[in-house]
Amino acid sequence: MVPKSFRQAVWDEPLIFELSSNAKKTFEIDEEFKDYAADAMRKLPVEALRKEAPAIPNISEPEVVRHYTRLSQMAYGVDQGPVPLGSCTMKYNPKIDEELATLPYITDLHPYQDEDTVQGILEIIYLMQKWLAEITGTYICSLQPPAGAAGELTGALIIRKYLKEKGLSDKDEMIVPESAHGTNPASAVMAGFKVVKVPADSEGNTDLESLKSVVGERTAGIMLTNPSTLGLFESRILEISDLIHGVGGLLYYDGANLNGILGIARPGDMGFDITHLNLHKTFAAPHGGGGPGAGATCVKKELADYLPVPIVDYDGRKYRLRYNLPKTIGRMTWFYGNIVPMVKSFIYLMMLGPSLREVAEISVLNTNYLMRKLTSLKGVSLVYGEGRWRKHEVVISFDRLHKDTGVSAEDVAKALLDRGFHAPTIYFPLIVPEAHMIELTETETRENIDAIANAYEEIVRQAYEDPAKVKDTPRNTSIGRLDALVGNHPKTVTPSYKYMSRLRTG
Repeated sequence: MVPKSFRQAVWDEPLIFELSSNAKKTFEIDEEFKDYAADAMRKLPVEALRKEAPAIPNISEPEVVRHYTRLSQMAYGVDQGPVPLGSCTMKYNPKIDEELATLPYITDLHPYQDEDTVQGILEIIYLMQKWLAEITGTYICSLQPPAGAAGELTGALIIRKYLKEKGLSDKDEMIVPESAHGTNPASAVMAGFKVVKVPADSEGNTDLESLKSVVGERTAGIMLTNPSTLGLFESRILEISDLIHGVGGLLYYDGANLNGILGIARPGDMGFDITHLNLHKTFAAPHGGGGPGAGATCVKKELADYLPVPIVDYDGRKYRLRYNLPKTIGRMTWFYGNIVPMVKSFIYLMMLGPSLREVAEISVLNTNYLMRKLTSLKGVSLVYGEGRWRKHEVVISFDRLHKDTGVSAEDVAKALLDRGFHAPTIYFPLIVPEAHMIELTETETRENIDAIANAYEEIVRQAYEDPAKVKDTPRNTSIGRLDALVGNHPKTVTPSYKYMSRLRTG
């Protein structure tokens, strides 16, 4: 199947099996190998053998290369433009990180090697334990949790075991503000706690009076995101800290996204006992498909013995893996965590050095610059904290636009795709109607921010002039708008390409 044009290839790229044909002769198997394979199969148990031959597409090398090249041209990533997903910190990742972290000196290491043969990587882990503790205002960090949610669960399990050791097992309630990261309630439940929800006040802070009403003898702690998912710094954080500590609870800091305060404020100085960090967000190891993640968990000194094992110690001569933490919660994964993203973060911190603070300063500047531009548009508003500066991200509401024109936050996001931009996080946090949660990070230039703002302005203007045009987007992408109800149905199997094509608008 030869595409009639590149344009058709972009819109109608078939599955590789649809390019296959039995009439094609693509490769030959050596007779000697056939004999070897047949002999090997005779030695295998019958139940281990396939009942049918594997489905392998019959296709030539040029067709394979062109097929996957065309697919790559349909993809979008941070190397092509901004990915402003709020709460996710999809910043540009320096190429030197990728180059050095994938050298054979790193990738060829084996976790069962003798410690004396891996002193270099153990030194890196040791330094990261110390550096991240300094950045967060804590005592020591574990690099073992393999991702952000695992870091949350690590913190919750430490709280549970600490309270049990203190004879306080009846403390079974974990407070989670509505403006916290969305996985916090799940992590608390997995650790065995009952979740107590607390709303935000009109300024976007955790409502202190509501918090006081639920804090009591059963309070194990609070899982707090600060700055919150609204992008706002908790202005009464020290009062919250005193309140929780006053009933013998612990404070857990969700630092999955530290971009807004890096090098400026430290969770430990705010009174937090436990902090987890996503190295694949703030610290420039790729996020999502570029993973894997790394959810470092840092604690104050009195909780150091509860960390997952192993941690790395240094006796002045050698680096050693230490497993004998007396109160450890055990392992959160096998071996020592995800090494490659941790190495990338190590390189990132080495390059930044004393200029680490600029990450937060530029992130905050970019966020507030965009916020001022967007909130000047008709139909766009801030639901919480009107007039307050944001930190790493901002959540704007298209609720008024939706009521005026019928154009929703989803419609606006789809229209952004047509203009060559990746959409931000939408409909989160849930407390903001018709939400766009936007984070630009420190790696975007003023020109890029202006381009995004101009795209929003054009979409809003079109929504008031001809809302049907906005609701009919995207039209310039490889696959148009899918049926969201079908896509979210629990019984829906991932649709084939042809099914998705039929759902395309226009």
